Amino acid sequence: MATVYACPICQKATCLATTNPFRPFCGQRCQNRDLGAWAAEQYNVPDTEITLPLDAGNDYTELDKE
Repeated sequence: MATVYACPICQKATCLATTNPFRPFCGQRCQNRDLGAWAAEQYNVPDTEITLPLDAGNDYTELDKE
């Protein structure tokens, strides 16, 4: 039995079966709208910047010389 859910673009009921080549979308139109939104940078992935603390008096310049 296929799982029925709402299309992420138009909210129309669709199924997640392998017979749906456009899953998780209801059809090619919604799939293309989603791709266009990515291309237009309407979606983004948050950037998580990692900062490492420096030891007092050590700026790690010796590591850059290798």
